[in-house]
Amino acid sequence: MSISANKLIWGLCATAGSFVLLSSLLLFFLPEAAAETAQEEVKTLPHWGYYMAAAAATGLSCIGAGIAVSQVGAAAVAAISEKPELLGRVLVIIGLAEGIAIYGLIISIIIIAAL
Repeated sequence: MSISANKLIWGLCATAGSFVLLSSLLLFFLPEAAAETAQEEVKTLPHWGYYMAAAAATGLSCIGAGIAVSQVGAAAVAAISEKPELLGRVLVIIGLAEGIAIYGLIISIIIIAAL
């Protein structure tokens, strides 16, 4: 892989990581914002905020992982076609890009467990 491809892949991974971070922040801010809007709906709206944060964590991290895996996969196929002995190393790199989705799923499980 060239240096520019590496920068693109790490940029995509950082973007997906920031999606996970932002969705986990929704866990803290949406319930408080809902509690400030109407006191009679305090019991129902915080659960809505938790579910939205969990959905955003999983959804956005999976989108980021899909973008990262598509870029890494294209570069991996090109690298393996030139040097077949790189298969093991390339699979590890693809697994690292796919780990972004797993991190988002773990954040979602933690959010749902907080209910």
